[in-house]
Amino acid sequence: MTPGDFRRMALSLPEAEERSHMNHPDFRVRGKVFATLSYPNEQWAMVKLTPEQQDNYVRADPEAFHPVTGAWGRRGATSVRLRKAKKTIVRRALGEAWDNAKAN
Repeated sequence: MTPGDFRRMALSLPEAEERSHMNHPDFRVRGKVFATLSYPNEQWAMVKLTPEQQDNYVRADPEAFHPVTGAWGRRGATSVRLRKAKKTIVRRALGEAWDNAKAN
């Protein structure tokens, strides 16, 4: 999966928009971030999941998904190694992150 693939998937969700935060793209619904791209570099992305969702993705594909370091990771922020990630599972993770952001 490429950064362009991730961007297209994120922006395909209803009401999703791209903005910038701390010099990297983020994706929002109703003003709330549900994913970011290119942090710490262009090989990575992040999806904002619940801790339970995060655990499911990390167990399903530990080469592609792992918790972000620190408190954000303990709350569900999940790093995605794009090169190792399969589009189908990333699309599902983005959908869950979008649902989470929209609900809050």
